[in-house]
Amino acid sequence: MLAQTHIKQQLDALRHSTVSGFVRLRVAVEVHSFLGWLAAQTLYPRIYWQARGPARPEYVALGRIHELTRPQDIQRVCDNTGVDSEDSPRYYGGLAFDPTQPGWPDFGPCRFVLPRIELVRRGECVSLCLNLWLPKRERATEFEAELLAAESALDLLQPEAPLPPLHKQDWQREDCPSHAQWQQLVAQVTAPEFQAHTPKVVLSRESRLGADDAQDDQTAISPWSLLAQWAQHAQECFHFGFQFSPQQSFISCSPERLYRREGRHLQTEALAGTIRRAGDDAIDQALAAELLADSKNRLENRLVHADILSRLAPLATRTSLTEPRILKLRLLQHLKCDIEADLKPGVCDWQLLDALHPTPAVGGAPRESALAFIREHEPYDRGWYAGACGMLSRETSEFSVAIRSALIQDGAIRLFAGAGIVAGSEPAAEWAELDNKIANVLSLLG
Repeated sequence: MLAQTHIKQQLDALRHSTVSGFVRLRVAVEVHSFLGWLAAQTLYPRIYWQARGPARPEYVALGRIHELTRPQDIQRVCDNTGVDSEDSPRYYGGLAFDPTQPGWPDFGPCRFVLPRIELVRRGECVSLCLNLWLPKRERATEFEAELLAAESALDLLQPEAPLPPLHKQDWQREDCPSHAQWQQLVAQVTAPEFQAHTPKVVLSRESRLGADDAQDDQTAISPWSLLAQWAQHAQECFHFGFQFSPQQSFISCSPERLYRREGRHLQTEALAGTIRRAGDDAIDQALAAELLADSKNRLENRLVHADILSRLAPLATRTSLTEPRILKLRLLQHLKCDIEADLKPGVCDWQLLDALHPTPAVGGAPRESALAFIREHEPYDRGWYAGACGMLSRETSEFSVAIRSALIQDGAIRLFAGAGIVAGSEPAAEWAELDNKIANVLSLLG
């Protein structure tokens, strides 16, 4: 590839320079499908990130220079992004829903990667980037080793290729918790004595899909093919995926932003309250009006935005909140309030993650008592489902809440969905909401 040759020329020029610290080399490149390019690569980790919104920047990250695997070490990420350079490093990764728990193998409670190689699309411009962290020039052996490691990674790059086809098949489905267990959990949360101290708990379900021939090369699911098709049906969402090893992948088309920080300006949101779409404009408008007027869903959203505002208060000089509006997705409609804030000087991403994650939209309110109930009673490990996934840098950081997500491993697909349980919640209606939330991806699988 000509792009690799041009970057290698820049790389060779570094041997005659005195530069040290973080360095990003880049060249323009032509790539049509980022996911097709990603699926063709052999370097791990393999990470994909596309933000929500009109500009929709798109990233692929490959390999690693450095990574962090403990939640408390995110402070070091914040420190490292403060280097005095035209380009600051971008870390891609996530926090589990409950970072105090061990989490999934490969993913753990926390994993952030500074990649060796990035593919970046902003508008019409696509760049191939090579990242280095160079020691001082007098440490000649280490300096040369870093250059050689970067060159080796470039040599492994493969040209873009078509994504493997996504074959529909028959799946055996098992829900955890079961329908009977779900009814019991909802009854516990809606009991008056429980509501007196914990007015909202977000209960969730894992739906495991298994197939006898899922290990067959002809029918095995490519996570990147699934994500590409899913994204076409979820244009209004964040699209992202993490594959730290060949054995398993986590992908998501999430409608929910945890936050976006540009300098000291913060955008976040309260996304809670759900109703279906019918595919008919008049019926959808009537359903949206019903959602806006529904006391149970308004309560659920109010608990979320009140908690977010209270958590931002010590970190911000100003906050603002919009009235609830309708966010229309392909099959669902949600209540959404937009929140903006101006952050106090010195506030960093670690403080924002600690304050905002997990939000009451995926955990409950008050946070600690809701999380205690989930830890004790939910019969599976959420892992990165409903976690905070995104990108950190000095200039801009953005995180999505990893709902509408799937874990692909061991010839099986695990789909996740949650529902906010408050006073007045009915088990059957909430169970149906869980089904509605996985219907989009299920329609692609079989």
